[in-house]
Amino acid sequence: MKLCGIELKGNEAVLVVLEITVEGPKHIDIPTRKISMGDGDNAADVTNFKTSIESFFKENEISKALIKKRAKKGKFAGGPDSFKMEALIQIVPDLEVTLISPQALAAMEKKNDIVVPITLNKYQHVAYLAGIYGTK
Repeated sequence: MKLCGIELKGNEAVLVVLEITVEGPKHIDIPTRKISMGDGDNAADVTNFKTSIESFFKENEISKALIKKRAKKGKFAGGPDSFKMEALIQIVPDLEVTLISPQALAAMEKKNDIVVPITLNKYQHVAYLAGIYGTK
């Protein structure tokens, strides 16, 4: 089974693909590491994001996505584009989507000795943690 950890930042979805194996989760280094929505007020850009993200999940045979939640209000609230992207990911056919709180990710990281693969860029670390959360 393959799953995808996702962190939504601004108008980009940061992606990390993991494969669940007998030995444990294995990072799959693929060329697509981010998918951008562009202008969230432009219907064509939103439609292009929806098409791109659906194609990404289908081409990589991903059956589960784990998204780091963003706050809905307050100092660290997510922007409107990130909520649009989240909704578009949630309606992808045949994809199980789970939202994970930042607190749950921090607690998991504290309890487990998680080693981030060197194949990941720094900006992908939170998405990786979200994916690992789905394997626990």
